[in-house]
Amino acid sequence: MGDGNELAVVDSTRRWISAVVIGLNLCPFARRVFDAGRVRYVVTAAANGETLIADLGGELRTLALAPREVVETTLLIHPRAFLAFSDYNDFLSDADRLVRDLGFRGMIQIASFHPEYQFAGTAQNAVENYTNRSPYPMLHLLREESISEVATDPAMLDAIPQRNIQTLRGLGLAEIQHRLRSPTNPRE
Repeated sequence: MGDGNELAVVDSTRRWISAVVIGLNLCPFARRVFDAGRVRYVVTAAANGETLIADLGGELRTLALAPREVVETTLLIHPRAFLAFSDYNDFLSDADRLVRDLGFRGMIQIASFHPEYQFAGTAQNAVENYTNRSPYPMLHLLREESISEVATDPAMLDAIPQRNIQTLRGLGLAEIQHRLRSPTNPRE
């Protein structure tokens, strides 16, 4: 990818985080890290699973070695690989296996986001799917210690998904789709 294209992808992702993830409070931990500038944005040119898994391995190592004061979390954005959600979803088991194989289980976890995200057993446009819909396919590498430090109450963590679904239902599908199509999402 050319630098201009990468900048556009990162800019779109930042606006999505600000407007949707933080703006709707879908992740109560995001604002602190986002405002502090401790999110690492990496746009990969990977167009297949083999290249993406290699890039993911590099980013897992980079995150593990980086001081938290500098990089607390990484978004590995892959706008050319796994554009179909079913292929992306199949790849997630490979990504989790890599976390384990590199010895990062219990230290780093992967959260998944995709423009066509669909939870099992839901209709394609079910409101809950939009909690994980992003402008581009991406893997969010999270330090587990960052989550446990901020969320000392396990019940609060467990309540987040249901609260997010209620927030999105309150907005309605048309408003959610509008927010995703607005300047945050150039794909539409």
